[in-house]
Amino acid sequence: MVFTSLVFPIFFVIVFALYWRLDRPAQNRLVVVSGLIFYGWWDWRFAVLLLITTGIDYASGLALEREDDERRRRLWLLLSLVTNLGVLGFFKYFNFFADSFVRLAGIFGLYPSTMTLRVILPMGISFYTFQALSYTIDVYRRELDAVHDPVRYFSFILFFPHLVAGPIVRARDLLGQFARRRVFDPSTAPDALRQILWGVFIKVVVADNLAPVVSAAYDHAGVTSGWQLLYATFCFSVEIYGDFAGYTHIAIGCAKLLGIELMRNFAYPYFSRSIPEFWARWHISLTRWFRQYLYIPLGGSRVGYRRWALNVLIVFLVSGFWHGANWTFIVWGAIHGVLYLAYAIAQPASRSHGAEPPAGGSLVPSPAAILQIALTFSLTCLAWVFFRAPSVTEALGILGKIATDVATTAPALTDKRPAIWIAILFAVEWVQREHANPLHLERFPRPVRWSLYYAFAVVVFMFAPIHYTPFIYFQF
Repeated sequence: MVFTSLVFPIFFVIVFALYWRLDRPAQNRLVVVSGLIFYGWWDWRFAVLLLITTGIDYASGLALEREDDERRRRLWLLLSLVTNLGVLGFFKYFNFFADSFVRLAGIFGLYPSTMTLRVILPMGISFYTFQALSYTIDVYRRELDAVHDPVRYFSFILFFPHLVAGPIVRARDLLGQFARRRVFDPSTAPDALRQILWGVFIKVVVADNLAPVVSAAYDHAGVTSGWQLLYATFCFSVEIYGDFAGYTHIAIGCAKLLGIELMRNFAYPYFSRSIPEFWARWHISLTRWFRQYLYIPLGGSRVGYRRWALNVLIVFLVSGFWHGANWTFIVWGAIHGVLYLAYAIAQPASRSHGAEPPAGGSLVPSPAAILQIALTFSLTCLAWVFFRAPSVTEALGILGKIATDVATTAPALTDKRPAIWIAILFAVEWVQREHANPLHLERFPRPVRWSLYYAFAVVVFMFAPIHYTPFIYFQF
């Protein structure tokens, strides 16, 4: 089940109506059942798989708390790591390694006649895997008490708003919310509904209307002009943002209606003035996860200069590999790692940029800020070429064609209508960048606020494509 399907509003209304009539234990049981229905709607077998891995993590947490022998505790942690990462590795990377082996063998004149099993990827497996690992690792470190109530632990994993695409909330930040009975607060509902409306708008109106432009160019790159590929790259950078941030806004809004607070995952990343600031604003929950469970254990910035640089590159390479089983994602991660280091070395202060609002509080940014934002956005667009292209070779070909045509031919674009939605998106977010929810319009008079809400709702109904466009990050 997905947020933009016709069945989801019905599903959510039923859950919402039942949820607020129950006591805490029953609320948590409903969270588990609704999460299984939500996840199993696509394929019930993966819901069973999710139950098995969650059960192993629950048992591992209890054993880690009970055991004093360090060797046994490491074995229990290893069980959780092997289970979660093993399942993730099999479903997500089996085809990648099998195909890579065949191509490598071909270089040496060997052509093994192996049949590659085409493994279907469970939806959102990378997200709930990392969330589960945060629990067992923190219990192992004795930074978190194990959960003895299985329903509460399963609620933490199966809470459907963030189950398949985050935010990746650490166990210590979410488990406690399932330990108490939630009481409906009418004062939070309006903001939750506004956040859902904004998420739906940037997903189905902005991202989904940009998707055909991107696909038409990238799927036929060989016969598409460089100018059109450049335009498609710009559109893709906005499409993937609208797609992913849209999901996050809907998830946070739905969770808030159920009395659960999820962390912010995007903080206007395309207004960043440097690559380090971009990563302080883009997919914040994943960035924090890697910092806590990979970067710091590697030594973080407490080591020598060369080792610190290596730690940064490792994090970005792993981040690229986390996104998918393709060399394009690894190259994408490497580009961001190199750019991050370049900014961090040349402008050490850029690592601390992340305070709200971006580019200062002035409505009109300074010329220097405009240039910094434009450069950062251009660099992220360059990296997105590798993220979107089917192979590294094709990505290089696309970049070559863009460079050649832009330098030698006049601009020629086929469909300029998506630029309208991009302009609306950026204009609203720039004006509202002091607020986590761009539709938080409390400073405006009531007639203005409600006119804008109705306008966005009408636009969603009028301009949402008829066909369903899957969320991009479901494949991760």
